[in-house]
Amino acid sequence: MGPHPAVAAIRLAVRRALHEVLHDARPEVAPLVLAACSGGADSMALASALAFEAPRLGVRAGGITVDHGLQTGSGARAREVAERLTALGLDPVDTVAVDVGRDGGPEAAARTARYAALDAAAERYRAAAVLLGHTRDDQAETVLLGLARGSGTRSLSGMAAVSGGPSGPAGPPGPSACGDAAHHYRRPFLAVDRQTTRKACLVQSLPVWDDPHNADPSFTRSRVRHEALPVLEKALGRGVVEALARTAQLSRDDADALDAWALEAQRAATRPDGTLEIAALRPLPPAVRRRVLRRAAIAAGAPAGSLFARHIEETDRLITAWRGQRPLNLPGRVEARRQGGRLVLQQASQ
Repeated sequence: MGPHPAVAAIRLAVRRALHEVLHDARPEVAPLVLAACSGGADSMALASALAFEAPRLGVRAGGITVDHGLQTGSGARAREVAERLTALGLDPVDTVAVDVGRDGGPEAAARTARYAALDAAAERYRAAAVLLGHTRDDQAETVLLGLARGSGTRSLSGMAAVSGGPSGPAGPPGPSACGDAAHHYRRPFLAVDRQTTRKACLVQSLPVWDDPHNADPSFTRSRVRHEALPVLEKALGRGVVEALARTAQLSRDDADALDAWALEAQRAATRPDGTLEIAALRPLPPAVRRRVLRRAAIAAGAPAGSLFARHIEETDRLITAWRGQRPLNLPGRVEARRQGGRLVLQQASQ
């Protein structure tokens, strides 16, 4: 008799991710894969599946838990999670305490601190990959948040199955710290729903901890999870989560194609002095041209997180609606101006 269907589902998802890690790893070295675990159902299911599958594939498996220090007793709870990971057979297991700042609000600040800790742990242990327990439900929430912000295609693409850091608007990309791996974060559960991970923990008698922040209505994602999505499912019928997750994948494919097109267009439009040829930019579709402008502005020193759609739209008008406008001041003291048949983006003079 095989494992419970929920257990089989999480193990299959992790097995596929480990096969990908093995494909990318050096064959003479048994790669180390770390499971990032908060103690919740999603990450405990992830850790249990990793502990089961890794030895069967010749992969070393470890775990890492991050103590954000935001709740009373968080240190003791992190130690309990580490003990559970060790009991599963993971080795090494590490607990990392972080200081959460305030930039971008509490959710973003916690995320930034968490990924910095995971990056550092991956580098310290020379891990080939760090597995994250984000599920299809998390993906749907991410897409809905992107829709609410009025964001573009890249934001609607949600979280990547494989990435070098936090995906999309969720946070800044982390450095590729894990050995020789260029993309060290993997999310095996993006096609697995939250109910399956919870059921897998239940049938395996794995204790889980439900973070009260996940039910706190003061957090935006919590309101999406407990208020917005249930209302949508009631109004539109079941299947909304699956549809939003599918939207993420379709949007990611489109965004990847547009980004590749924009990269080629930027190369073709860039002059030897680094300025952009107006005549090469004007015929481009707006979605491609504005990607070129965003890339150029960031290359000139504009912080990506401070560069908003309105900045790119105004810069685009220097190409498509030229009326002798004054130079634009972009974030990071970057100046955009039209000079003859060229677009110049550079640091403003003192």
